[in-house]
Amino acid sequence: MTTTLHELLDTHIAGGSVPGAVGLVARGGRVEVATAGTACLAGTAPMRRDSLFRLASITKPIVAAAAMTLVEDGLIALADPVAAWLPELASPLVVRTPQSPVDDVVSAVRPITLLDLLNFRAGYGFPSDFSLPAVAPLFTELKQGPPRPRAVIAPDAWMAALSRIPLLHQPGEGWLYNTCSDILGVLIARVADRPLPAYLAERLFGPLGMTDTGFAVGPAARDRFTCHYRAGADSGSDPVLVDAPDGQWSSPPAFPSGAGGLVSTVDDWYAFGRMLLGGGLNDDGERVLAARSVRQMITDHLTPEQRAASGLFTEGQGWGFGGSVDIEIAAPWNVLGRYGWIGGTGTTAHIVPSTGTVAVLLTQLELSGPAAPRVMRDFWTYAAGF
Repeated sequence: MTTTLHELLDTHIAGGSVPGAVGLVARGGRVEVATAGTACLAGTAPMRRDSLFRLASITKPIVAAAAMTLVEDGLIALADPVAAWLPELASPLVVRTPQSPVDDVVSAVRPITLLDLLNFRAGYGFPSDFSLPAVAPLFTELKQGPPRPRAVIAPDAWMAALSRIPLLHQPGEGWLYNTCSDILGVLIARVADRPLPAYLAERLFGPLGMTDTGFAVGPAARDRFTCHYRAGADSGSDPVLVDAPDGQWSSPPAFPSGAGGLVSTVDDWYAFGRMLLGGGLNDDGERVLAARSVRQMITDHLTPEQRAASGLFTEGQGWGFGGSVDIEIAAPWNVLGRYGWIGGTGTTAHIVPSTGTVAVLLTQLELSGPAAPRVMRDFWTYAAGF
């Protein structure tokens, strides 16, 4: 049994679970940070506290928070149909049943709203069954899946492609993963009338001191940027390099992905988590987000039936805005009200309002499926007992 965070990370690296990792657990005034392993297997550079990682889906809570600033500014309301800014979604079609072919469609019974995008019930996204006909275009046309910044077309063309893909469910009826956050990123840019990276920098990254967070890594910071790997085809084989520091994130993308495009450090996400725990205030006491907005983000919005249907992704837990919400004690790491998410590139970040905890683990090994790997589950158990 490990007694420190460093021991936990070392155990998994020695066992071949991950090449390297940076972990942080904080509660109140106590903070424990550990680094272990290497940034790239081919080199000797050790992992550092300020090492940069591809966040993948723990981008989602950040983008949800940005959307809430637009609500607070009175530029859009949760109940507003998004077609006023996304005319591509003015007349969406829905497959007759989830199993129907993509040309067997009916009209949507109501418009898609901002709330639908925030709680992932707009009708677009991944169900537990990836083989459904209406899911395939999400991969082929929109390049959904593991983040590939250079493979995705620009927002206007992306939205045009999206408009030709039918919804899997009527708006509001079913929870579906991922795509809503990418749509949300486009919506934020259009409502704010500025690119998504610029808006995030102005309203979140600047006020929170998240100086290392963005959609690309320039030459000056590239020595801190980790390699990204996928597990080898055979048990015991070496991980396969997916992306190097001078690869997909070396220049700004045409499509800044609100679902998974950010690069960051453990301390930057910690700053974001502290803001949520502080009811929307940064460390200087300045308001970044309204307390009401934070409460809405970290509250479960799903029905019991929708939670059950999301099983592969949330394992039956709830969903707020951009992240899951623990609603029952189902494992040693579950804590009622815990909010956060995991990223397919090997990242996880949560807050626990009841205990004032922030827990962030960044690794560079891609997940093999929706289920969290053992290193994450052991980390969550450690954080729950911190």
